[in-house]
Amino acid sequence: MHAFNFPRRNPRSIFTAQQRFSFGESPGELVAPKRYRAAWISDAHLGTRGCNATALLDFLRENDFETLYVVGDLIDIWALRRGIYWPQQHNDVIQKILRKARKGTHVIYIPGNHDELVADFCGAYGNIDIKQSAIHVTACGERILIIHGHELDTVVQNVKWLAFAGDVGYQFLLSLNPLINFVRRRFGLGYWSLSAYAKRRVKDAVSFIGK
Repeated sequence: MHAFNFPRRNPRSIFTAQQRFSFGESPGELVAPKRYRAAWISDAHLGTRGCNATALLDFLRENDFETLYVVGDLIDIWALRRGIYWPQQHNDVIQKILRKARKGTHVIYIPGNHDELVADFCGAYGNIDIKQSAIHVTACGERILIIHGHELDTVVQNVKWLAFAGDVGYQFLLSLNPLINFVRRRFGLGYWSLSAYAKRRVKDAVSFIGK
């Protein structure tokens, strides 16, 4: 079984299996998608400028799955409440997932904290199931609990106001990442995320205070 784990909005590694959309020998001939038993996408945050929708769309085009787990925060409702940002590629991602469901892929949508409103619609909709958690059974018979990370996040669970405030700050720091990494590349340094670093430090501090 092949599994894909996608960190939150890191332009370099948001999708570990990302590839360029490839063509066959003739311009109109598309290479057949690879097929897997299951795949996971998480924290795409459509509706934000930090979302790498191009990589996600390429990934969905180039791969087919028996089961696709959408594990939280596909759409960032928090960000959309502050202002609408919804380019065509973000719409294309939604349409591609719906098209896969129509063609037989079992899509399991597990809401996160940024799209928690979706949890009000838990149920089965054709090949799409919306549920709070799921159990995946591997080809070896192992059972894996699938939940979104906010269920284990002490900040989100215990200090929700800080999670909202932190998200605003996170979006600002995220906008600085391209400039910071442009400078780092000029000095021969690798990619580094200021936003991810700040987020980890805040959560570590909250966890320490809560002990």
